[in-house]
Amino acid sequence: MVTSREASKCLANVLLLESKTRQIFVDLGYPPKAAQRLKVGLPPDSTDTRSYNIQNDNREDELLNSRILFLMTYDTTLDFDDIFKRCQLAESINLNIARHSKHYSKIGRKDQPTTTEIQALSETLKLLFNLSQYYPQHLPELAKSAPNILKMVCRINLATPVLQPPVTYLVNALLNLSVVNDDKPYKESDPTPYFPKPDQYCNIDRFISILDNAVRTYTEEQLEQLATPLVTLLRKVFDFAPSHVRPHMQTALLPSNSDRSQPLGQSNTLASRLLRLSNSPGAPSLRESVSSLLFELSDKDATNFVRNVGYGFAAGFLMTHDLPVPTSATEGWSTGHGAEDLGEKLTNIDGKEINPVTGQIRETEPEVSEEEMTEEEKEREAERLFVLFER
Repeated sequence: MVTSREASKCLANVLLLESKTRQIFVDLGYPPKAAQRLKVGLPPDSTDTRSYNIQNDNREDELLNSRILFLMTYDTTLDFDDIFKRCQLAESINLNIARHSKHYSKIGRKDQPTTTEIQALSETLKLLFNLSQYYPQHLPELAKSAPNILKMVCRINLATPVLQPPVTYLVNALLNLSVVNDDKPYKESDPTPYFPKPDQYCNIDRFISILDNAVRTYTEEQLEQLATPLVTLLRKVFDFAPSHVRPHMQTALLPSNSDRSQPLGQSNTLASRLLRLSNSPGAPSLRESVSSLLFELSDKDATNFVRNVGYGFAAGFLMTHDLPVPTSATEGWSTGHGAEDLGEKLTNIDGKEINPVTGQIRETEPEVSEEEMTEEEKEREAERLFVLFER
């Protein structure tokens, strides 16, 4: 077995470094063998009466065979539909993830998984993600892993920085797995692992905690790659969140009244950091995802969106998506403090008027006293503006 394992290491390295060898591996008919070696014995407490021919309880074997199959999803003609059918690939993946989840439920704060165990879990999660991406017809089978993945997200001790394996792969693996049962029309009362009965906020709070940790740790360029999947996952979960969970997410992610003591985006809270990311020139994908999340948290209503984040942060998103800009926002911009027709839509829940452009509470805005321009200054300013328009 040791010799076989060493050979698998060499093979996995060759397949990684030289993509042309992957098709050779397929042509020789070896992928089913790798899938067979990924099978594991059923857990002792399982009620399933089936037994596998191969009893494999070694994390290194899982690591190597998951990596080999993962590499087969690139630059080959391999039809994984046949592997799913002949080798029960979905069951093997689900059982391996269940075994990892059970381990995480047992370990204490000081008893952390080994490097090999983390790498094995990461490779299996990467394989699950690619298969769910390229073979969506098998999503119902792979979705059985969602509860165990969520358990690991909640139980794992978060490292610093937080977005590193296996956390990143746990998040990515959830992206394609359905939040609800797609086989029947969704009802809010339907059970879903994302909102478990004992604590329906536990998974949401964990995702938000990871995001909060990440935006305080990484640069915008790093967040572009690392945090975009997490923001996308939050959008997906919010879309199906029960009516009592949605306000919880809105409170956690949208600016609070305390943020409005100054122009929005200037404090150190998670909501302010998200607002700054929504205007980030160096992270276009994350900028779009964050803006979309904030818009969806505003019930996809342009007026609510402007009230929640301020016209300054909302304008770009509304214009690029051909969404109408609320007239109350532009009126408030043009008429300043004298705007008396803004109505309740531009007041917060405490009935205090807010500046529709900055989102700041009007009464906390500093008094600005400007001296009236002289005729000479007005002429110079008019000339400057004329030159700018000519350009």
